[in-house]
Amino acid sequence: MPTNLRLEIFPADLNATVRFYVDLLGFTLVSDRRADEQPYLALERDAVRIGAAARPGQGNPAQRRPPTGVEIVLEVDYLHAERDRIRHAGWPIEEDIVRRPWGLQDFRVIDPDGYYLRFTHRAR
Repeated sequence: MPTNLRLEIFPADLNATVRFYVDLLGFTLVSDRRADEQPYLALERDAVRIGAAARPGQGNPAQRRPPTGVEIVLEVDYLHAERDRIRHAGWPIEEDIVRRPWGLQDFRVIDPDGYYLRFTHRAR
């Protein structure tokens, strides 16, 4: 039986979440309930689904590594192109492309709420 993974994150500002995940990373906003009593977003990029429920005031993410307790790993086909697109958009690269001891290359960014994202090439 197949298994899928869906993540839930809890950002302070859903507008910043949309700018980061949709405008910068190319996710699609499949459900936008920012105006609801309990604001929520559903984001999707290929087989990756991220839900975002607004939770303002979650502390200081800069004090933690990964800042918000999880590392979100996105496997991509064109690692350098992904990094270049993010960099050219002006978003800071937390750690540039590095070949890891386990053989994969990756780079890392932090979203507006401190969630740690690792982009890696697909293992062949």
